[in-house]
Amino acid sequence: MPAFHTNSLQLSVIIVSADSGPSLRDCVRSVLACTIPLELLLIDNASADGVPQAIARARESDPRFKVIYNHANLGFGPAVNRAAAQARGEALLILNPDCLIDETALQRLLDVLATENKAGLIGAVVCDAQGVPDPASFRRDPILGRALATLFKRSGGMNASTIPDHVVEAEAVSGAVMLMPLRVFELLHGFDEKYFLHCEDLDLCRRVRDTGWRVLLAGDVRVLHGKGGSSRHRPVFVSYHKHRGMWRWFRKFDPAAQKPYIAAVVWLGIWARFLLKIPGQLLRAATR
Repeated sequence: MPAFHTNSLQLSVIIVSADSGPSLRDCVRSVLACTIPLELLLIDNASADGVPQAIARARESDPRFKVIYNHANLGFGPAVNRAAAQARGEALLILNPDCLIDETALQRLLDVLATENKAGLIGAVVCDAQGVPDPASFRRDPILGRALATLFKRSGGMNASTIPDHVVEAEAVSGAVMLMPLRVFELLHGFDEKYFLHCEDLDLCRRVRDTGWRVLLAGDVRVLHGKGGSSRHRPVFVSYHKHRGMWRWFRKFDPAAQKPYIAAVVWLGIWARFLLKIPGQLLRAATR
């Protein structure tokens, strides 16, 4: 293993686990295979699968690696914030536990951060096992007017075919892979901890832009992104917090939320959507 020199440490990689399953091993392995100076902070939200503990035992001789154990599931954003408080790098890479990143992709992200003026947050194109990009890699703020326009086909929404293959400005990128200067993260006081899971990445991207920094997509960087263990075995739990996050983002940032009657309709729509999805989620979980 490469030696760990604190005076040359450039990057702190943060991975949040919550019963993330075997894919977490591969994610950690991919990060620690890189020779770029880094530390890896794995923060675990009270997993019961034993995987973080097993990884810690296997990696106990690697001084770049540290596990932080939470005694409860704090949620994604709060866990990242606690890990970031212990980070010693100049930049943070927030990485989902089901992502695989190689040295070429990681170095390219760091190069973009170093060369782009006022770069506050950089994302990558996350892809499935077949190499198909996730449209969430390149997003716009989900304001109500846009959602309605897309619903009624008055304007096109983002899709995989519209993702560029070069560095571009974005309103939002996928929370699966996010690189940002530690000082920007600290300036924003990290993630809004009132989100538990989902939409906190949209919130962070919006606040980066609102403070005068740029959100960028490195369209030439592809990162393999699997399906999270938590989503598979707790689909209703995850869906609840996703819809709760939608509501919080709407209340914080959408101008339409200032009109009480519109806010009431949106609230009803969000929670009706949640309820309608439950039967299908339970059925898929039962057949896995």
